[in-house]
Formats: sequence, structure tokens, C-alpha cells
Amino acid sequence: MNTIQRHALAAAAIACTVLALLYAAAGALKPFAAWKWFDMASEGGTALAAAAWCLIVLGNRPDGRVTRFLAAGFAAIALGSWADCMDELFTVDKAALWDNALEALVPLGMAILTAGMFFWRQEQASLTEHLKKRERLFRDHRAFDRVTQLADARYLRAQLERQKGGCALVLLDIDGFHRINREHGQAEGDRVLQAVSHMLLLNLRNDDLLCRYAGDRFAVLMPGLTEAAATDAARHLCAMVAMMRHHAAHLPVPLTLRHSCAQADASPGRTPDMVLADLCRQVDAA
Repeated sequence: MNTIQRHALAAAAIACTVLALLYAAAGALKPFAAWKWFDMASEGGTALAAAAWCLIVLGNRPDGRVTRFLAAGFAAIALGSWADCMDELFTVDKAALWDNALEALVPLGMAILTAGMFFWRQEQASLTEHLKKRERLFRDHRAFDRVTQLADARYLRAQLERQKGGCALVLLDIDGFHRINREHGQAEGDRVLQAVSHMLLLNLRNDDLLCRYAGDRFAVLMPGLTEAAATDAARHLCAMVAMMRHHAAHLPVPLTLRHSCAQADASPGRTPDMVLADLCRQVDAA
């Protein structure tokens, strides 16, 4: 639990305690036989769930307009539901304006949450545009590689299985990558992978998908391209990476790629694993 979550949790505990004391001081405790257990459980459960959602938002999103709207909406719903739960325990004068105002927190929170969802939708549209060359057809955060922030081989196989129509597949391998790791360390090797992935992304079409296949190998799914066209595109990608001026400890590190291409849907009987295995053999033999 981070600092923001701890502060929010402390504020929620104080607010709930103050509300409970307010109802106890201004109202009268209802007889035990008059308690409606289902209403208390549903309203109290709603308060706990909304408070948990608020903590999740604050703990897993950076600060900003969307985060504040979502957190404020959940917080208002939590307090309003807690007030409704207190109403089931205590009898309060119906003319008390503060009681009505507290119960109005639930619809107010829903309005704030709706505004937050609207802004979140705009945010997601921007993120989707940013991730165009990193994902296609569906999203699965578990498939993203920690170093390059690209999807992995499992995601690529799922894309190949879902792909409709002609597409080409390109496999790219960094020459001598093991030497970079040995001479400069794994941290520098990770920097090389990041630099190469950025260069590849800059030179791909919006419809293409770049994945980190394994180790120092990248796979590019190119919908609508023939094998010949994909081969030309692969040569261009290799040329762009070769033109990079990557340095490690102030020393230039030459980067070159090997590539292999195939028509991913050339034969209905070929599975994605068979296509990828053929490409790996071609790269190894290059």
C-alpha cells in the first residue's frame, strides 16, 4: 500500500467514525428487532466495495483529472452508502437537512463517476492510438514484455490464429547480441533491446504488429502484404537499425539484424507454431 492509499484509508476511517458518532449523537438507536439485516448488509457492503475501488484507483493510476474524478466518485458513493447504513441503525428526525444531504452523496458520486468515465474514455482512445503497433484485435496486459513493453510470443500466436485474410510474418534477430551482454552487461543488453524496438516501431505501418518473440528476436505481423513486399519491408527495417548510433560506456556498438519472412496464411494446414519454427530455422541459417 503506497502513501496515497494509506492517507485515503485513514481519511475514510475518520469520515466513517465521524458519521457514526454524528448519527449516534443526533438520533436514537433503533430496537434490535427493527433492524433490517439485508438492507444493512447491502448498503454497508456497497460502502466497503466503493471504498476498495477508490483505493485501487489511487494506488494503480498516476495522479490526474481522470484519477481524481474516479476516486472522488467512489468516495462519495462510499460515504453516502455508509450514511444509508447508519439510517438503518438510528432513527433521525426526517426534517434534518444534514441527513438528506448525506444520502444525496450517492447520486452525486455517481454523477462524478460518470464524468470520470467520460474522461477515461478519452484517455483510453489516446492510449489505444499510442499502442497501435504493439497490439491488435484484443488487449491482454499479461502478454507485455517488461523490458521492451512489446507483446510476447503467446500474444503473437493468438493474433495469427485470429488473423483473417492475407498477412506476412517477419522474424528479426540481432546479430551478436550475446557478445553485448557478455562485454557490457545485461543492463546494456536491455537498453539495446529497447533502442531496437523503438526504431522498429518508428518504421512500421500503423496496421503492423511488433512483438518480442524471444530473447533478441522480434516478430512483425504485416497484414495485407505478400512475402515479397514483407521482405522489402524487412530489409528497410534492418537498414534503419544498422544506421543507429548506439553507445555503451562511450563506445559505439554496431547493431545489425538478420531477417526471415513467410506468408503466415500460405497453407490452411500450417499452424502458427509451424510458421514460426520455419522462420527460426531460416534466421539461424542466415
